Amino acid sequence: MHEAIQTFDWLIIGCYLIGLILFGAWLSRGQHNRDDYYVGGRNIGALSIGISTMATQCSTNSILGAPAFVAFAAGGGLIWLQYELAVPLAMIAIMVFMLPMFRKLELISVYEYLEHRFGIGTRLTLSALFQFVRAFATAVTVYSIALVVELITGLSFFWSVMLLGVITVIYDAFGGVRGVIYSDVLQMLVLVLLLLILLGLMLFELGGISGLLAALPAERQQTLNFAAHGFGDGETFAFWPMLLGGFFLYVSYYGCDQSQVQRELCAQNVDDANRSLLFNGFMRFPLVLLYCLVGVGVAAYAVANPEFVQSLPLNGDEPNYNLAVPHYMLEHLPVGLVGLSLVALFAAAMSSLDSVINSLSATTMEDFVYRFYRGAWSKRKELYLSRLLTVLWGGVTLWLAFHVDDIASTVLESINKIGSLVNGPVAAVFALGLLTRRTSGAGAVAGLLAGFLLNLCFWKFLPQVSWLWWNPLGFFATFGVGIAVSRFVPRVQSLITGLCWTRAEYRNFGFRLNWMPRYLLLLLWFVVMVAVLYLLQGV
Repeated sequence: MHEAIQTFDWLIIGCYLIGLILFGAWLSRGQHNRDDYYVGGRNIGALSIGISTMATQCSTNSILGAPAFVAFAAGGGLIWLQYELAVPLAMIAIMVFMLPMFRKLELISVYEYLEHRFGIGTRLTLSALFQFVRAFATAVTVYSIALVVELITGLSFFWSVMLLGVITVIYDAFGGVRGVIYSDVLQMLVLVLLLLILLGLMLFELGGISGLLAALPAERQQTLNFAAHGFGDGETFAFWPMLLGGFFLYVSYYGCDQSQVQRELCAQNVDDANRSLLFNGFMRFPLVLLYCLVGVGVAAYAVANPEFVQSLPLNGDEPNYNLAVPHYMLEHLPVGLVGLSLVALFAAAMSSLDSVINSLSATTMEDFVYRFYRGAWSKRKELYLSRLLTVLWGGVTLWLAFHVDDIASTVLESINKIGSLVNGPVAAVFALGLLTRRTSGAGAVAGLLAGFLLNLCFWKFLPQVSWLWWNPLGFFATFGVGIAVSRFVPRVQSLITGLCWTRAEYRNFGFRLNWMPRYLLLLLWFVVMVAVLYLLQGV
């Protein structure tokens, strides 16, 4: 299938990749220490941070997995859009309770807060857990895009991984977090442009939005499922597990995950950090709706052309539905746009890979190397070690990409199942720190372990329970066990002062009345999203 790529397409791809490296090298001139490298001197604009955060969310797992889920996955369809209803609610929780404290402490690693609040053991435990889970999840991203590169270019899987990964590691090592954020802005623009071109082509060929939905099986047109509950009824994607599970997942991801919080720490102040989250609260839904509608188009095309599914590369004995979108692009896009399509898929993968590698480097540097190294430090040494750690973590994630096994029928489900094992428990540890005064570090770690083991038991022994419930169940298990264990383990009073919200401090620094209209707008947006899904279901 690599014959679809012409010389002009290769020229577009080559210019884009070389341009990223040169851009990263140019940004490296303004770096003088690890603060510049990891948080950009804390003076990056809110809009750039917001777009970059959304770009990381809109990874290859989404671009490949969401259309595959909508068009082909068992139990799939537009029901996935329910997941987005939780986003504005999660943004409110993070803006009210979490970001003000993190900004107050001027953190680089978000897990440093846990040392101040609970002690070094809790900090290292959460940081190590983040590094393990995020590195493996990123390997899934590299794996999925490497399959696409292999399909389109004819390169082997090994060289496909190398082409994607090495370029990303190089510009990431040079550019630091500024390179991550500004390249993400460019990559998001390219990606949205391609998705709009694809959707426009599908609408033209298949008779508009009504034509697309008419070709979609009725069960895949459902956008809201209030009838099921997900506790053993065989309905994974019911409304309540997607809303509540999504809420705890997004609070954890946007508010406790270094790969996301690190961007928010790059803003000039807490208001700018909040504005970046406000942007995500409003703009994520239109973006997800866009690539889900592309999935509707793929499904409609497959109904009209049954040979399309048969022509997909096999994953074992079944067609690899994750490759449906790139396969469609190869068949329908002209010379030049094929190159742009591959650039867009590269952009989706790179926008996730670059941020994770940089955040893995940041947590390793801040939570382990800088925290325990007793020798002399210089700004130049800080910067050199930061870049070296970026390269090392890049190598680890690329190596893991060769050891990814199938977890679910689409990469979209795979990446969310991995995260759901720990997202709820991790969010609960931060909640214990911010909202309680009597929780000890031993209690927080014991709760984390209990929540994680509970979710593992659900995965292993109760697969009939929707994995979306793992997020709230893991959260409340961690919160409850953390409080219970802390009754038997004395807390260290000096670690408490000023690090969890008291009423007076919260009134003075946490909850800001001038942001109340924005919180209400996000709640209104939640209602609008529900209405859109209801109307879309009836089209």
